Parts: sequence; C-alpha cells; structure tokens
Amino acid sequence: MEGRSIVFASGKGGTGKTTTVANLGVALAQFGKEVILLDADLTMANLSLVLGMEDIPVTLHDVLAREADLKDAIYEGPAGVKVIPGGLSLEKVKKAKPERLRELMREISQLADFILIDAPAGLEMTSVTALLIGKELIVVTNPEISAITDSLKTKLIAEKLGTLPLGVILNRVTNEKTELTRDEIEAILEVPVLAMIPEDPEVKRASAYGVPLVIKNPTSPAAIAIKQLAAKLAGIKWQPPEPESPIKRVFKAIFGGKR
Repeated sequence: MEGRSIVFASGKGGTGKTTTVANLGVALAQFGKEVILLDADLTMANLSLVLGMEDIPVTLHDVLAREADLKDAIYEGPAGVKVIPGGLSLEKVKKAKPERLRELMREISQLADFILIDAPAGLEMTSVTALLIGKELIVVTNPEISAITDSLKTKLIAEKLGTLPLGVILNRVTNEKTELTRDEIEAILEVPVLAMIPEDPEVKRASAYGVPLVIKNPTSPAAIAIKQLAAKLAGIKWQPPEPESPIKRVFKAIFGGKR
C-alpha cells in the first residue's frame, strides 16, 4: 500500500520548517504510524542535525549519485521514525542527481504510512523538484505579510505541478497586533490553517540538545500544537494532558511521583 507523501515547503527560509517536519514525524511515530522523513534540501541538508543524528555514513546524496542503495540510507531516529538524511559535504552535493528523486519516491512511498518531505526554502530548481515528488503540500510559514506572500507563490506553483495543497502551518505565532490573523491568512492563501504553533522558548532548548521537542518537553505549548496536528493527520483522537498544578509538582519532587 502506498503511503501519503506530503511535501513541506516555505517561500522563504527561517520559518522553522525543518524543526516542524522533524517533530511532526516523531509525533506521528509516537502515535504508532510508520513514518519516513526525507531531507530533500540537497544543498543545505540539516534535518539529521535537528534529530541529533550527526556523522551519517550513507545519505540520500549517495543514493542520488548511484553510489549506494536506498536501504542503506534509511536510519532509525527518535521514537522509531525512519530518516533518509541528506549529505552535508560539498563533494556529495556536486555528485547528487536531483532528477532521480521522482524515481526514488516510487520506492520510498511503499515503505511507510507517511513520507514527510522537507523541501528547500525558496523557489529554486531543487525546491520545485521537491514539490514535484510529493502528492500533497503543507506550507510552513509565519504570520507576517512577506512570509505569506512568498507562501502564496509556493502554493500556486505546487498547484500547477499537480501537488494538492492541504493547508498551512503557522509557526512562531505570538498573537501580536502586527501579525496577520488566521482568517486573513486563509483568505489570502485560500487553504485552511491546519495548526498554529506558538512561539516557544522550549523549541530552541530542545534544538540545542539535538532532541525533538515532542520528546524533550511534550507538554510545552509548541509540542502540544504539533501533536494535535499529528493526531489530525493520523485520523485519531488525542487530548493533551492536563497541566500539573504547582502543588502536584512539589509532591512529585519530594516523593518521586508516589501517592
């Protein structure tokens, strides 16, 4: 059975797309889904770094250069998520043949329930190639007019390529007056907002440790928003845990969680 191949794109860099893709993939794996994360950013691959998976010997670049088999470039990451990382060296970037991605996707799509594709930011040729290999598109953006304008271009190109836009993830939301509202963004992009992920200092902390936020701090606001989206994509019901009261935290610290 063919899995859902969803490409995650952003019109500009710095929206937090890669971190969002990594955490969403781990959250889906925590819900029992078979997930493959594919780093399709062939020039600036960093998905493996977000997941704390450095020094990978065989990467997607080696497969695209016909120097390795696909099975050798699939690694197990946190919570059982599978990862096909990109190469970090310039030499590997030069050897990789991006046109082979479409051919590889036919093979990859048979291996999991979800294939989440981390596309390069912008609208260069490698970005367009990534848009082509996914059947569905989720745009990751910030609630600022410049980011939304770039996102609209990405969405229109994806539609022309035959990739179905599912919606948009609004990342780093602060609810300041200068930000566009959910209704304004849906009106501009003509797709639903699937999730609003709040600005959360825990994201940077988790990143510094190389541990996905949904594992390092699963009750943080951003982690809860990501898990709610994962549940929606997986078609399951999930309720976030009730926040602990200060008194309960003190008891847990003293008695080690025993009642």
